[in-house]
Amino acid sequence: MNTAKTNVTPMMAQYLEIKAQYPDALLFYRMGDFYEMFFDDAVAAAGALDIALTKRGKHEDEDIPMCGVPHHAAEGYFLTLIRKGFRVAVCEQMESPAEAKKRGYKAVVKREVVRLVTPGTLTEDSLLDARRHNFLAAYHAVRDEAALAWVDISTGVFHVMPCSSVQLAPELARLTPREVIVVDGSEAEWSETVEESGATLTSLGAAAFDSTAGMKRLCALYKVGSLDAFGSFSRAEIAAMAAVAEYLDITQKGNLPLLRPPVKESQSAAMQIDAATRRSLELTHAMNGGRQGSLLHCIDHTVTAGGARLLERRLAAPACDLAVIAARQNMIGYVSDNAPLRGDIRDALRGVHDLDRALSRLALDRGGPRDMTAIRNTLGQAAALAQLLPDDLPDMLQDAARNLTGHEDLLTLLNDALIAEPALLARDGGFIASGYDTELDEVRKLRDEGRSVIATMQSQYVDQSGVTSLKIKHNNVLGYFIETTATHADKMMAPPLSEVFIHRQTTANQVRFTTVELSEIETRILNAGGRALEIEKRLYASLRQVIVDQAGPLGALARALAEFDLAAGLAELAVSENWVRPKVDDSRAFAITGGRHPVVEAALQKGGTPFIANDCNLSEAHIWLLTGPNMAGKSTFLRQNALLAILAQMGSFVPATEAHIGVVSQIFSRVGASDDLARGRSTFMVEMVETAAILNQADDRALVILDEIGRGTATYDGLSIAWATLEHLHDVNRCRALFATHYHEMAALSAKLDGVDNATVAVKEWEGDVIFLHEVRQGTADRSYGVQVARLAGLPTVVVERAKVVLEALEKGEREGGSAKKAIIDDLPLFSATPAPKPVAAKDSAVENKLKTVLPDELSPKEALNLIYELQSLL
Repeated sequence: MNTAKTNVTPMMAQYLEIKAQYPDALLFYRMGDFYEMFFDDAVAAAGALDIALTKRGKHEDEDIPMCGVPHHAAEGYFLTLIRKGFRVAVCEQMESPAEAKKRGYKAVVKREVVRLVTPGTLTEDSLLDARRHNFLAAYHAVRDEAALAWVDISTGVFHVMPCSSVQLAPELARLTPREVIVVDGSEAEWSETVEESGATLTSLGAAAFDSTAGMKRLCALYKVGSLDAFGSFSRAEIAAMAAVAEYLDITQKGNLPLLRPPVKESQSAAMQIDAATRRSLELTHAMNGGRQGSLLHCIDHTVTAGGARLLERRLAAPACDLAVIAARQNMIGYVSDNAPLRGDIRDALRGVHDLDRALSRLALDRGGPRDMTAIRNTLGQAAALAQLLPDDLPDMLQDAARNLTGHEDLLTLLNDALIAEPALLARDGGFIASGYDTELDEVRKLRDEGRSVIATMQSQYVDQSGVTSLKIKHNNVLGYFIETTATHADKMMAPPLSEVFIHRQTTANQVRFTTVELSEIETRILNAGGRALEIEKRLYASLRQVIVDQAGPLGALARALAEFDLAAGLAELAVSENWVRPKVDDSRAFAITGGRHPVVEAALQKGGTPFIANDCNLSEAHIWLLTGPNMAGKSTFLRQNALLAILAQMGSFVPATEAHIGVVSQIFSRVGASDDLARGRSTFMVEMVETAAILNQADDRALVILDEIGRGTATYDGLSIAWATLEHLHDVNRCRALFATHYHEMAALSAKLDGVDNATVAVKEWEGDVIFLHEVRQGTADRSYGVQVARLAGLPTVVVERAKVVLEALEKGEREGGSAKKAIIDDLPLFSATPAPKPVAAKDSAVENKLKTVLPDELSPKEALNLIYELQSLL
């Protein structure tokens, strides 16, 4: 875009000057009730938003492309643009046109960018998922150390941790930030990692990451002399946090959000789960990318937004600290054992609003009276909840309960100041309760009595003129005026009525008048209305400051409510789905009795089908080699045991009859695969890359689940890779593992390796078909049943029968040796010469024949019982 300012209007010159400061953002330029975009911004926005692209004037002798959106609907357009990868610079009018004219007839209204809207800096409810965090992260390395910092400005949480380059991808997969900041010049190094996490990559100058200046910036932000009170931070951690603070200053134009003191996290405190494993296990997102079908969706019984966000954080980062796990289990166990209390807690929490986000909007001055009433109502519900709680709560709930009270003064203030259901915006007025402010009450009285005076005047004018359709109306241009139809115009403008009614305006169908008396009363009424609004705005600012000053206690209250919600939600889940408290200790045990896959079980329950529970014991033989046909349930069994470990260490109960799990430090999953065409990787290559990561990283406390390693290449290549992988897991990694395979030859490893046991998923063959029992038993599968599964999948009968012929020939050749196998393959008749086999005639069934003659509605109970005995005898 040519930004030359020759022969341009003052308004366009202003636009070009502001746009030059934000070349990488779409400039939403406020003009009255619209945000307008010009030049390339207009072309891009019109295409992204599917709105009309028009023209407005000329620049350099060429038409200026233009499009616009109403300012009151801008949030929806922001969301669309953010999702499509744009950034938006919001440019507002800083004065009214009347104020601008005081500076000169041709003066342009002052405008400034008040905010940069980016994926990681959203605060509006309409732009956010209430049940998920919206993280902005920054990553930076200083010499031989690196750190990751992240913040959610909609809730105020601020965290930092040391993070090597190898650990960056897993941590981004855990946090799923919307935007990641890196230093200028390093975009190419991190773009692939960041994009894989689904985040937008943003760069900042090196000065933003300077740790020395960053220390001063953070101390100023928190108004402290040093950060020692918050913990000990490395240079890299300070640099990453400082970059976050700098970016917030840039995007919020100095209006910084409320940020809680930074919390330093340790990598060893949480179970390590890489990005591929999170996708494979569908922890927080299903394979289709949505929440439905994920483990998080299945276990989410929370009733508040804060509780839902806490649940996601706990699930994404299961604890490795036994004391933390036990404290969480105690909390859930207590609430699950006390059904009346659980019901009372959940009922009270249903009236709770999103305290964190309401507080954040007020702090950024993007809130309104409804955020204040949300805080007021939540304070009331918290006080009510505190009254319900007994004295013998477990430690975590005791700590949370202390933060439910102590807000009485703020609650009283907000109850006195605010009406029950205020307007959304402060500028609409009418939200301050009567009796709160004497001056406001007096002005309102004048304003409201003025309205009744207008009604009285209208009645008098109707009597005086004899025009029954006469109305007194108001608009922003004329103020108050008398309106009547054109048919009565002559009468109103003729003596004696013309001496009272002064003509003001004629439209197509209406004629408008005023009177001296009406003009006088209008001045009084309008002044009262404007004065009332000014007073309300002043009171709003005062209330907002009082609330923001209580940010610390209110933040603690929000965390307490989330903790109660999570405890009650997980307790409700445990009771309703018959989950048990697992034993979690420092051993290497992994003994599950009657384990179930929570997501699959929930899906089957909808159709009335029971889930077949299975045992898994890796306490002695720490690797199970699992065989069995496709569709038998191997992958489900592998995944369910990984999910049980995750649930146990996040502090939840688990879907099993009994569970004993020694702390798992890492979980790796290689179940299912797809190619990665964007990076030129085949399915087999993806499989090998992920397997290599496991073999290089898994420690002796890891839990590894592997499914069909080596299946993407030739049989003997695949078998050799799978064989060597299992040996490495056993001898080098020494971790607990479930290894599913179709290579039955590997079953021999159990005799060679002490830590390997064989297990199989049982099936039953019946008249050529295979019946899946979904039971895991000790031993090995006798064959793969691939042809039978192919029949179930609906392959044409001729193909299935042909496959049987080839399979029998190949198996015979395998038994007789390599040369015999080749001869048999050479002698196989051509497929085209093989006639389609005759369909197998169904055998006569005495039971079915008998049932065809039965009329159930005519059977007595005794006859029905006798029929069952008779059918049994026919089997």
